[in-house]
Amino acid sequence: MRSLIDILELSTAEIDELIDVAKDIIADPKKYSEKCHGKTLATLFFEPSTRTRLSFEAAMYGLGGNVLGFASSDSSSAAKGESVADTVRVVSGYADIIAMRHPKEGAPLVASMHALVPIINAGDGGHNHPTQTLTDLLTISREKGRFNDLTIGLCGDLKFGRTVHSIIGAMSRYDNVKFVLISPEELKIPGYIKQDVLDKNNIEYVETRSLEDAIPELDILYMTRVQRERFFNEDDYIRLKDTYILNAKKLEKAKSDLSILHPLPRVNEIAVEVDSDPRACYFEQALNGKFIRMALILKLLGVE
Repeated sequence: MRSLIDILELSTAEIDELIDVAKDIIADPKKYSEKCHGKTLATLFFEPSTRTRLSFEAAMYGLGGNVLGFASSDSSSAAKGESVADTVRVVSGYADIIAMRHPKEGAPLVASMHALVPIINAGDGGHNHPTQTLTDLLTISREKGRFNDLTIGLCGDLKFGRTVHSIIGAMSRYDNVKFVLISPEELKIPGYIKQDVLDKNNIEYVETRSLEDAIPELDILYMTRVQRERFFNEDDYIRLKDTYILNAKKLEKAKSDLSILHPLPRVNEIAVEVDSDPRACYFEQALNGKFIRMALILKLLGVE
């Protein structure tokens, strides 16, 4: 039995295999419509989510399976003080696979040690979000046709953004990838990501405060929101939340084949006028999340 807690638990060959299956699902969804008939996914979301939870549910329904679960800790026995270990041990009896989101870093890892079925980490605090990274990789593959030879701009909250940390880890395994890290001083990428991932793998990167200066050289621009829920101080959040707003004017300097990604939800860091730009990929990206999660469920359940 295998779980997925961190994107680096998957080899690049396994990621390629998942992407191939996801593309096959996109091409022929009917072929997969009964693959998980009789199987049940439990969604244990101790933290609010729209896209991730619904895309997991849509993925399981798309495979002909069933779904049960809860959408916030208030509606679970966690509100009574039940431990994560006890919750997953019990739910293992009701489901064949569990997708779990939790505000505490490491909670899905603890869950995987006690569960009797595979656990998928659907986001743990500011730590990991491996299925979002798989979604990002499927989107990059469909947009660019490659993972090598790319300059990737990551813009916004690089300190607390788990999607950013995960994609740096995943993309650092490919050749000739360069990162441009765009953030205010207070939201810079954590030192351990620089040391353990970028420096360790000799990945080229630059840090800058200016989106305008960075944008002309980018192949991919990954925008993120400044996350109110990760701040201890409301004043700091208000001061930083509108630091970067991508609009049509800023895109005038960008490459004609730039791909704009965003894990969503967006607040106001991408102006609505950008939605009609052919370089905007974030709504397709959200849809890709369903297909890659279908592929992952099949893999972890051992369904051919």
